[in-house]
Amino acid sequence: MATVLSVSGSPSATSRTTRLLRHVDARLTGHGHRVIPLEVRSLPPAALLSADTSDPQLARAIELFAEADGVVIGTPVYKAAYSGLLKTLLDVLPQYALTGKTVLPLATGGSTAHVLAVDYALRPVLSSMGAGHITQGWFVLDRHIGTREDGSTLIERETEALLTPVVDAFATALVRQAEPALVG
Repeated sequence: MATVLSVSGSPSATSRTTRLLRHVDARLTGHGHRVIPLEVRSLPPAALLSADTSDPQLARAIELFAEADGVVIGTPVYKAAYSGLLKTLLDVLPQYALTGKTVLPLATGGSTAHVLAVDYALRPVLSSMGAGHITQGWFVLDRHIGTREDGSTLIERETEALLTPVVDAFATALVRQAEPALVG
């Protein structure tokens, strides 16, 4: 069982990005992984902006990155890039905070014009932070994320069919990462 940190970089309290992440978290839990959600917007703004790593909440967030085997990074796309809130957190983390970790980048947005933000804006930053393996990322249109009457997240059927193998591949990569190397 791997520990996965599921990070929402959305500044919105009613975030579709966060709802998508909690949906992905449930699937990863179904694979037997332990998932720890982290909403960047819940961290103290002054500590984030001043990079005050002595702040207990920010220090704990940094520890969560260190303890995780894998990280799911979710962000809304603004102006063809990931959110400034996520950028602020990534800037506070140690330079190689993702070393040896398997990472799944996810993004949401209002238009398919932003689909390349996963590969051209987010992936290079994750790579520069030492990510051991960045699995195929995925972009989901905002309108494909809804809410059921019971409050649970509803993903449009075709989007769910495309997202499921992406999440499953990440879950499989986590298992492979945890397996001891064969000595020949």
